[in-house]
Amino acid sequence: MNPTHEVFNQPEPLVNVNLFATNRAMQAALQFNAPALDTAPLHALGAVVGSGEMQAHARLANVHTPQLKTHNRFGQRVDQVEFHPSYHALMSAAVEAGLHGTAFSAKHQATGHAHQLRAAGFMLFTELEPSILCPISMSYAVAPALKDNPAIYRDWEAGLTSRAYEPALKVWRDKTGLTMGMGMTEKQGGSDVRANTTRAEPAGSDAWGQRFSVTGHKWFFSAPMCDAFLILAQTANGLSCLFLPRVLPDGSMNQLFIQRLKDKLGNKANASSEVEFVGASAWLVGEEGRGIPQILAMGTMTRLDCALGTSGLMRQALSIALNHTSQRKAFGKTLIDQPLMKNVLADLALESEAATALALRLARSFDRTGDAHEQVMNRLLTPVAKFWICKRGSHFAQEAMECLGGNGYVEEGGEGVMARIYREMPLNSIWEGAGNIMAIDLLRALRKADAAAALAHELAPAKGMHPALDRLAAQLPIRVEEMASEMEARRLAQDVALAVQAALLAQTAPSAVFSAFCDSRIGGEWGHSFGSLGAGVDFDTIIQRAMPR
Repeated sequence: MNPTHEVFNQPEPLVNVNLFATNRAMQAALQFNAPALDTAPLHALGAVVGSGEMQAHARLANVHTPQLKTHNRFGQRVDQVEFHPSYHALMSAAVEAGLHGTAFSAKHQATGHAHQLRAAGFMLFTELEPSILCPISMSYAVAPALKDNPAIYRDWEAGLTSRAYEPALKVWRDKTGLTMGMGMTEKQGGSDVRANTTRAEPAGSDAWGQRFSVTGHKWFFSAPMCDAFLILAQTANGLSCLFLPRVLPDGSMNQLFIQRLKDKLGNKANASSEVEFVGASAWLVGEEGRGIPQILAMGTMTRLDCALGTSGLMRQALSIALNHTSQRKAFGKTLIDQPLMKNVLADLALESEAATALALRLARSFDRTGDAHEQVMNRLLTPVAKFWICKRGSHFAQEAMECLGGNGYVEEGGEGVMARIYREMPLNSIWEGAGNIMAIDLLRALRKADAAAALAHELAPAKGMHPALDRLAAQLPIRVEEMASEMEARRLAQDVALAVQAALLAQTAPSAVFSAFCDSRIGGEWGHSFGSLGAGVDFDTIIQRAMPR
């Protein structure tokens, strides 16, 4: 064909950029929460996840989605999921970075910053590809819970904390690296796991302790190719937590049958399945009948990852929008210099930095288990951060996509990542308890500790720095002390999140960021959509701080 036009005014993609070196909000949050943290591993990971090679793997893993193979060509049941090689390349990189169970190894625990280092790495990797992080997150969450069965933990600890990724289904002792998942929800119950019907009958005992024969189903069973799972099942003494491996100690396959893979809105590279157990072998973890507390402990860690993951997606969406608008011209100048676009971009930058600050503040509490204040804040901020950050994600992604116009809506090329981010955003808000569950968990947390005093202590460093924040900070401890009714719980979660975010920005961000955040989110100088900041905001300072190059 003859050329009919010259291609111009199309931005260069955001590729081969170190995602940590340019993330000033993350660097400031880490300096505040863990000033002694060695960030060299994050610089190294930032280069990897920002590379063109890994971006290609992320695209291919989502285009060539997992395929279920229930039988082999001889008609024998195999129940395996096949992945594109790019999926395995991504998994290998995440495991090598220690984003799964490595934080629980003695070596990393000794640093005092294991969870914050891992949290920042998890956020960076989410910018590259969030789908494959489901088994990574679950392996992180179940590692400490498995200690309630010392015999199993002794056998599996090395594999779960290893930086080696080995996808083949083999007996645990023959593998250099192991991953684990969770199986909780059933079709009739969802978040109400007390409605579970899966039964576990006593089947003797062995080196791993009390063994059960499990019969039932799981409605959402993500990453079914993990080496083992912690599941919930009804025993004679109530809902219990059980360890269920894919491959049994004798090398035979366990009686776990994959019925189908879920066809999801997003999260395409990850295989989410429905499974049935027909006399599957599983071992008791913890005390029989105490499955709910076990699950809540694991849920706290996966909810941290929901907040971290959405914060990472916000940062990537913002980076793509900034990259596009700083190159694309319209009406005589670059988009980023157009007043309305400048307002939108600055508003998105505020939201992204506040999310990063809150998520990494929550991660700090996981490193300070012996600190009474930190443990109260852990119980308080886990549902708050999960609720508010994840709730803001979808709106954020839509607005960032709009900065690209039609280019952002197309699933192709470098800017096609924006469409993938948009489809991914609702997941973290739903997974591990949707908004109402988080609001109820916040009320539960308020009943268990002196949350009002802890919150007042947390907000104290910002006292006197902004009148709107002062008013909110004065009201919140009273509202917390009175423990708002369930009908008001979502509003309380929102206000706690905004107050803590503002207090953190007062200590980690330039005054332009802090004052604009307080004026808009707390002071009411804001509309109902991004891009409605007041004219007096220092837009250039806020945008320049967020630039990805």
